[in-house]
This record gives sequence, structure tokens and C-alpha cells, in this order.
Amino acid sequence: MAGRWVGQTAVGIAAAVRAGQASPSEVLEEHLERIAALDGRLGAFRLLRTEQVRAEARALEERGDLAGLPLAGVPVAIKDNVDLAGVPTRNGSAATSDEPAAADAELVRRLREAGALLVGKTNVPELCLWPFNESEAFGDSRNPWSLDHTPGGSSGGSAAAVASAMVPIGLATDGGGSIRMPASNCGLVGIKPGPGVVPFPPGGVSTWSGMSEFGPLATTVADLGLALDVLASTGTYRAVAPPDRPLRVGYSAKPGAAGVKVHPEVRAAMEAVARVLADAGHQVEAADPPWRNGDAGRILQRVFYGCAEDTDGLPWEALEDRTRAEARVGRLLRRARPAPTGPPERVVARYRAWFEDHDVLLSPTLATPPLRVGAYRGKGLARTLLGMTRYMPYCPPLNLVGFPAASVPATTSAEGLPLGVQLAAAPGGEALLLSVARQLETLRPWPRHAPLEPVAAPS
Repeated sequence: MAGRWVGQTAVGIAAAVRAGQASPSEVLEEHLERIAALDGRLGAFRLLRTEQVRAEARALEERGDLAGLPLAGVPVAIKDNVDLAGVPTRNGSAATSDEPAAADAELVRRLREAGALLVGKTNVPELCLWPFNESEAFGDSRNPWSLDHTPGGSSGGSAAAVASAMVPIGLATDGGGSIRMPASNCGLVGIKPGPGVVPFPPGGVSTWSGMSEFGPLATTVADLGLALDVLASTGTYRAVAPPDRPLRVGYSAKPGAAGVKVHPEVRAAMEAVARVLADAGHQVEAADPPWRNGDAGRILQRVFYGCAEDTDGLPWEALEDRTRAEARVGRLLRRARPAPTGPPERVVARYRAWFEDHDVLLSPTLATPPLRVGAYRGKGLARTLLGMTRYMPYCPPLNLVGFPAASVPATTSAEGLPLGVQLAAAPGGEALLLSVARQLETLRPWPRHAPLEPVAAPS
């Protein structure tokens, strides 16, 4: 990869900037050059703040507290469902306003104050509704491991940007797996924290009845912990080390929905990770997971309500057909009864009981390798939802109950596409998940970036 700093970790870049070994402008220019060379094929970014972020890099160099900034000079991508001052928040839809946001959302402010260079907004599917990154208004994002495949959604633009070394860190959201699924598809680590760890910006997008959380995507566990520290405004997650005691790990590829066929390579990847953890001294056993088939209805109900909420006040005819269909269902449900305000107590009790006997739940992140771009184009709402249930049965249950969960790279498929495993823990277990992920990173190192390089211009 061209440049001294492209492909380096956020931890390494920030340390070099703090020590005076690199300037924020030098780091930024190398990454902007990489974006210019690659993003025409990937479609990760909806917009770049090229001149604004250059000015911010120069201003950062003059800050008197540069030596104390945890993300000093680190380029970061911002998902396009959170406000970044001076540019519109389009949320993947032609129906949203093209007026620039008046101020940074709280999470963006925290990143900026930590010294991050906010290079631009990343693409999402319309209203972040789908696990593939395809928008009629802003085009498709593609997986840097294979341009024929999706990076996943709805944080696919951020994932593609990180996996292709255009930035070291991406800000993402996860309402039903939208951090973990792109992490799995792109060979990254990503974490969905539990409620209250990272503040959800008031107003703007729906929380999907409390299911959605903000979190980071990165190529290393140390970068993931650093970013989570900044977003959570705490020092809890930065010092990442493998577990110092044997853990009780239950693993299962049993899906949380009927009719799901788990791809054999996905199952084999999970079982290989289980063996690694057992060899490391943990108490690893096959165990039925806490999710049940009936939970899917509760999850979909919250997604429908969230879609209805996010379309309120938007011009109806400017929305995509599939979005309108989902919003209609949500509005019908809303007339019948109020939206849920939190996780169902009986389901939460079931999960708490499971975690009384286990420290960590290990499962696949997705039931199959990454989808091809356009696999569900024109399929309509019913066929899309049925297909998504078969593709992504493992992530949404953790959103329903609000338990923390992470995706960690496991291997690559026979086609060379990344496959991830999901780690989940009881509330408050974010540091534990980072610790287990760090152990897996040590025992089974993964490629940090996709083997995608700029195409030489014809002579």
C-alpha cells in the first residue's frame, strides 16, 4: 500500500502523531490519496469533506493538547445516519433533507475532540433497513474482498472503508446486526455495546424500540477498544489483554429462526474457533443457545415500528418501494398498539439464566458467506424479509435483549470471502468480549485488510 501511514493501526498513527513522528496533514493526505484511488470501485463514501478536513488537520497541529489526544490524527469514517456539522445526513434516502447538519452529534463531537480527522460520510441502504448496502439514491457499496459481493449492511460503507485501508476506524450502528454483519463480511472486528455504554444521539434516527446501538469497526482489537473508549468517554476498554482465567464458553450454530440452513463452511469456522478456545484452557461445550424461533416476531415488530417512525415526515413518493411497504406495515401495527419501549422481560430472563451458566456465547455471525450485490434487488418486502431471516438469524436476538455482542474474523471461505464468528456476553460484558477477541487475534491472526490495490492507469 502506498504511503507510510496507510494500513497502519489507529493506535500506531495516534502514537506517531503525539510523538511528532508524523503530522496530521501527512497522515490525512495519504489516506485521501488512497480513497481517491479505490472508492470509485467500492462506493464506500457518500461524500468526502476534503477541504474541511484538511483545514481541521492543520488546526489540529496547532492544538496545545495534541500529546494527550487518544485519536490524534487518525482518519475516521462517519456513517451517514448521524449528524456531522456542515454536511447533510441523508440516511441512504432521496427522501431525506439535503440541508447541512447544524451541529455535530455527541459521538461525532467526542471523536473530533479526541483528535480524529473526520474524512466523510459512508453509504448506507435506505434508512439503514437492510443487511446489504444498496441504495437507489446513492448507489451500491461493494466488498473490497470481492467487488461482486456486498460488504453487508447497514454499516457496509464504513466496513468497506476500513477493510480497504481507506481509514483505520469507522463509526457504525447496529439495530439488528448492522455492525457485526459487515464486520463478518469484510474480515473486521466490530462490537455492539449494551445500552448506555455509548450514548444514542437524541432525535434523528429511530432506536428501533431500544434495539439499536452505536459502536466502532476496526481491523485490530486494540483499535476497537480505543475507539469504544472514545465513544463511551471512559478508560475501560483501551487496555485490551487476553482473559486471565478460564471462561465458560457455550457454542452453537443452532439458528434463532425456522427453516435456516447453515452453510457448512460457516459451521466449520465456528467449530474451529471453539477448538482454539478449548486448547487455550477455556471450558468449551456445545450448548443450546438462549434464542427461540418465536423471538423473530418480536424483532420484526420493532423493525416495522422503527421504519414507520423514520418515515414520518418524509415525502412518501421519494422513498423506495420496499421501504414504503415496510412503513405501511409499521403504521398499521402502530394504530393497533403502542410501540414497545424496551426488551421483553421474559426473553431477557431467559438470556440471563443462560449466562448464569456461561461467560461467553459463541455462534456464527451469519448463516452464509457474503451475498452477491443485487441478490435481493426487486424482490419486494416479503421475499426480502424471508431471505434475510435465513441469512442473518444470529445477530438480531442480541439486539432484542440488549446484550453486548461482537464479530471476530474466523477464516475465509473457499471463494476467499471472510467468515466471522459472534461472541456475546451478559450486560456489562463489553470488556470481556474484547478480551476474548484479543486472545483469538493472538492465537489465530487474521489479514488486516483486503488484498485490493489501485488499478494502474493505462499508459
